[in-house]
Amino acid sequence: MNIPLVLEQPKVTASVHGSEMRLTFSGDWTVQRAAEAERLLAGVADRDAGSVVLDLSAVTALDTAGAWLVVRLRDALTAKGRSAAIEGYDDSYTPLFDEVEEHKPHDIAEALPRRGIVAGVEKVGRRTVDVWHDAVDLVAILGQFASGLSACLVNVTRMRGIAVLHHFDQTGRTAVPIIALMSFLIGGIIAQQGAFYLRQFGADQFVVDLVGVLVLREIGVLLTAIMVAGRSGSAFTAEIGSMKMREEIDAMHVIGLRPVEVLVVPRLTALMIALPILAFIADVSALAGAGLVSWAYLGLTPQAFVIRLQEAIDLQTLYIGIVKAPVMALIIGLISCAEGLKVAGSAESLGRQTTVAVVKAIFMVIVVDGLFAVFFAAINI
Repeated sequence: MNIPLVLEQPKVTASVHGSEMRLTFSGDWTVQRAAEAERLLAGVADRDAGSVVLDLSAVTALDTAGAWLVVRLRDALTAKGRSAAIEGYDDSYTPLFDEVEEHKPHDIAEALPRRGIVAGVEKVGRRTVDVWHDAVDLVAILGQFASGLSACLVNVTRMRGIAVLHHFDQTGRTAVPIIALMSFLIGGIIAQQGAFYLRQFGADQFVVDLVGVLVLREIGVLLTAIMVAGRSGSAFTAEIGSMKMREEIDAMHVIGLRPVEVLVVPRLTALMIALPILAFIADVSALAGAGLVSWAYLGLTPQAFVIRLQEAIDLQTLYIGIVKAPVMALIIGLISCAEGLKVAGSAESLGRQTTVAVVKAIFMVIVVDGLFAVFFAAINI
């Protein structure tokens, strides 16, 4: 935009026709003349008029500062119940007004913090709206995932097998050591604590029953899902979020690719396959840790531990834990990918959404585990 070296004085001329007041702007409305221009507009919004037209046809130069002053005057008139419109400006100024409209600050009164009961009610309302929006986003991405997976199953050539194997390797194989170690230690701790308290009642042999049912039904799959949410879920959010920051997802739209089919379907498919396997490994590791502690702490030999375990549990106990794994994997993947797609163009946004994804995924995994427990209890399993 060219601004003349000799700046003209900004002027505002008012003319009234019936109930309509026309304000004709002339001269240079630029940052160099912003102080004078603001003084000219002081008190204009308080004048009585049914409708106001802000005519910019005589303006010789305009920049962001001048556009902001004009827009602010229009908003002030509108806030007082008057009809106000900006007219007559050159088409070259349209992007300038669009930018001002997009980035103008909110009303100061709305930004002031509220206190007392009103603040609490407002906070609850905002959180409720946020929860609703999150639920809508999850349902939307679930529908897109189902659509993309169905398209890949109908036309197998659309399934990105190499991507699925890559993500299975990242979420499954590389997670085996940490999952096995964690479960081994947890199983040992449960056995030691159970034996310590049951020994007081002369029922220390029932520690095998306690460990078998608790690990296979609840602890094994739950701890595995929480570990996967923190490990793989955060990775999904960071990967998709960084692609969003670099506008790679926009580039996919441009070349005709569906980002959900390319990014979400392989990750969720791999995770839904990997988590049941990891849960089974966690169960075996936890039982191994419990058996070792029982041998060292109670003198219960491995053969006796296995025999007692066979009496305490059956395959149905194992299946109840394993069947939860794909559902938990789906929830973790959906939340992680949805939060990754919400990342804006800053590193702060990436970090925030990654943290939110992990917290939401862990919370929902625990909620779903509780729902499964109620369901299985209702059908006497």
